[in-house]
Amino acid sequence: MVELIHETDDAMAAETELLLKRSRAITVHGHDKLGRAVVRIVGKYFPARALSGRAEEALRGYVRRCVLPEIGESEFVVVYVHSLVDRGDNFPGVAAIRSAYESLPADAKERLRAVYFVHPGIQTRLFFATLGRFLFSSGLYEKLRYMSRLEYLWEHVSKGEMEVPECARRHDEELERRPLMDYGIEANDRRCMFDAASMDTSSSLHSLRCI
Repeated sequence: MVELIHETDDAMAAETELLLKRSRAITVHGHDKLGRAVVRIVGKYFPARALSGRAEEALRGYVRRCVLPEIGESEFVVVYVHSLVDRGDNFPGVAAIRSAYESLPADAKERLRAVYFVHPGIQTRLFFATLGRFLFSSGLYEKLRYMSRLEYLWEHVSKGEMEVPECARRHDEELERRPLMDYGIEANDRRCMFDAASMDTSSSLHSLRCI
């Protein structure tokens, strides 16, 4: 019976790992301008709905088995692309993100030098400004850098080093045409799903209860 349970767990882990690998939501993409490895996370690609309640476990396992071995012992940065993220489809939840970070070995946390948060939006900024210090350790919170436009990211990562997803390009162009969207004054026709829907009150409270 014990062996059967282990085999079932291994099969589920392999299934979620394959799902994340196919989604290309988390990949290692070149190096930044200081020569550090770049881990690119595209929120739009994350298969949260398909993973259902296994998102937290899937994130921890995938980072441990696939991402960290590819980085090796070098320093690294994370580029998280938040463009067009929707909580119902592709946002794993704050608790899952926190769990994935806390599960990193101590030396990996030390080698993580910065987290570049691309297209955060005003509601996301307010969320992390008020709750970020409670949800995440100071080691991670202090490494967070907001990039409201791709052009600011290129000050840290050369364009040719990282493939930019189409959703980020489109959203960047939209922000250039409608700059008030940065301040939550003007929304697009998709209910501002790239920001408000991914950090709503119910999600935040649920995440807090899970910690």
